[in-house]
Formats: sequence, structure tokens, C-alpha cells
Amino acid sequence: MKKVDDEGFLNNWLDWETSSAQKLAKSSQIKLTAEHWEIIELVRDYYKDYGLFPANRVLVKLVGKKYGAEKGNSIHLMKLFSGKPAKIIAKVAGLPKPPNCD
Repeated sequence: MKKVDDEGFLNNWLDWETSSAQKLAKSSQIKLTAEHWEIIELVRDYYKDYGLFPANRVLVKLVGKKYGAEKGNSIHLMKLFSGKPAKIIAKVAGLPKPPNCD
């Protein structure tokens, strides 16, 4: 896998590959499913368009708009990416650590 920082985030988001996501998810004890990939692809597209990771409220709205209300809520994201969803989603998606994530 490409170079990562001390917390396991890729140093360059363009180095990301699907195999990178598998390894990064495994390090967070996550087995990726189709639902995980929906979120990963969504945040990578958002990052490509805007150059930043979506704030939690924006992320929830984006998921709801694209995949429906049953998935467009923070509980769904917590089930998929337990702990600190934004931080884990960003890591698995190969994106920089979001601001205000410890």
C-alpha cells in the first residue's frame, strides 16, 4: 500500500485504489460491503469536486439524497463505520483526516 501518516491516512488521496480501501478498512476491523462502497464512492466524488471532506450534516444529506431516507441518517453511518464515522470513512476512502476529528 502507498504511504500513510501516523494515523493510517494516505498521504496522497490520488494514490488510493480499491485494494487500499480493503487494507485501510481491515485496520479498522471493517469488512466492506456494497453499502460501505456507496459511502466511499460518494465521499471520494465530493472530495474530487470540492477539495474537502463533507461535514457530517452535509454527508448525511448527500447519502439521503442519493440512496434514500433509510440510509440518509447518522445511525446508518454509525452502523457501517462504528466509532467516529467521518474519520473512518475518510481513512478508508483514502482522503485526508477531516478537520475537527481527533
